[in-house]
Amino acid sequence: MSEFNMNVTPEIENLTEVCKEHSKIDPSLYGKYDVKRGLRDLNGKGVLAGLTQISNIVSKKVVDGKEIPCEGELYYRGINIEDLTEGFLKEQRFGFEEATYLLLFGTLPTPEELKEFSAILASQRQLPTNFVRDVIMKAPSRDMMNTLSRSVLTLYSYDDNPEDISLPNVLRQCINLISVFPLLSVYGYQAHKHYNLDDSLYIHNPESNLSTAENILLLLRPDKVYTPLEAKILDLALVLHMEHGGGNNSTFTTHVVSSSGTDTYSAVAAALGSLKGPKHGGANIKVVSMFQDMKEQLQDWADEDEIKEYLVKLLHKEAFDRRGLIYGMGHAVYSISDPRAQIFKRFVKQLAAEKGRMADYELYARVERLAPEVIAQERRIYKGVSANVDFYSGFVYSMLGLPLELYTPMFAIARIVGWSAHRMEELINTDKIIRPAYKNVLEEQPYKPLNQR
Repeated sequence: MSEFNMNVTPEIENLTEVCKEHSKIDPSLYGKYDVKRGLRDLNGKGVLAGLTQISNIVSKKVVDGKEIPCEGELYYRGINIEDLTEGFLKEQRFGFEEATYLLLFGTLPTPEELKEFSAILASQRQLPTNFVRDVIMKAPSRDMMNTLSRSVLTLYSYDDNPEDISLPNVLRQCINLISVFPLLSVYGYQAHKHYNLDDSLYIHNPESNLSTAENILLLLRPDKVYTPLEAKILDLALVLHMEHGGGNNSTFTTHVVSSSGTDTYSAVAAALGSLKGPKHGGANIKVVSMFQDMKEQLQDWADEDEIKEYLVKLLHKEAFDRRGLIYGMGHAVYSISDPRAQIFKRFVKQLAAEKGRMADYELYARVERLAPEVIAQERRIYKGVSANVDFYSGFVYSMLGLPLELYTPMFAIARIVGWSAHRMEELINTDKIIRPAYKNVLEEQPYKPLNQR
C-alpha cells in the first residue's frame, strides 16, 4: 500500500500553472459589470446583504445630508459597548456571562436571571466521558484552530439529536459549545505541547464557581494561579471580541451555512475555518510578531525618527514579512477610532505595570500615534487610519502568558457567542438559502474529442 503523499510534486507544480492560466480574470471586468469585490464598494462600504438586531457598528454620521466619519461606536443589542463594559467593571463583576445573555436573548439579565444563566454555563462546562483521551489526545495538531474544528465536528457524534434544528435544540447546542470552547482550546494546546513539544501535560478540571475568564487561566497554568487584574482583563478581551456585526467574514459564514439548513456543529466548524484566516482572526499574531521584529531592528525604542523609518520600511515591503502592512492599524469599517481598542487601551497600561513591561507599552503607544501619520504620508487613503482591537490584544495575551497558538482560539471562545446569536437569528427569520450571483465572463467553446486536442 502506498503512503499518503504530503509533498508538492513537480507534476502538481505544473498543474498549478495550468490552473492559474485558465482562472485569471481581467480586473477591469469587475468595474465593467459593477461587481463589488469582497462585497465592498470603492469607498470600502459593505454591500447590504441582510438585516440584524444583534449588533451595530457606527463609523459615520449624517450631517447636512452628507456622511461624515466619526469616532467609532459599537452596540450590542442597542447598548453601547462603552456603557456595557463600564457597567460591569464599575461593579467589579465579570462581564462575559452577562454579555452572552444579552447577545443571545436580546435583553440585559436581572440579577436572578444572570445567576441562573451563569449556573447553566457552569453546568455545561464539561466534555463527554473520555473525550479528552479519545479525541483531543489523538493526533494532536500544531494548529489549535484545526484542533478546535475537529473537536466541534466530533461532538456531533456524541449528540443524540445533532440534526434537529428546532430552536430549543439549537439553543441547547449553542450554550453547550459556548461552555466547552475554553476546554477544547486549552486541552488541545496542552496535548500539542506534550506530544509535539515534549513538555509536561496538564489537564485541570474547570471549577463551577469561577467565571469563564478565570477558568481559562486555571486550565492553562500548571499552578492554576492568576491575579485578579489578569482575570479582569481577559474577561474584558472576551467581551470586546464577542460580536461585531453580521458582515464580518466568520459571522457571514455562519449566516450562509445556517441558511442551508445544516446542523449546528457544521455551521460552527465553517465559522472556525473562516476565523482561522490571517486576514480575520489571526491578525493579532501578526501584530506581536511585527513588534518582535521591530524591537530587534530598533537601536532606541524611544527614538521616534527611528520608529518612523521602520514603519516606512514596512509600507515599502522592506521589513518584517514584506507584505507592505502595519499590522493592527486600520479597519474595514472604522476610520477615526475603534471603540474596542479605546476601551482595551485603558487597562493595558495597568497590566504592563504589573508585569514590568512598561517599555513595551510605551513602544506600542508611540507606534499607535506615529503610524497614522506615516501611512497618510506614504499612501493614498480614502478614510482615516487608527489602531484596531488587534493592535493591543496580542500584547495583552503575551503579558498573560498565553502561547501564540491560543491567540486565535481566544477570539473563537468569545466569537462563538456572536455566531450562536446570528445562527438563531437566521433560523428564526429566514427560510431561504443564501445564494448570491456570480457572472460568467468566459465565452462558450466547443468540446473537442480527445484525439483532436
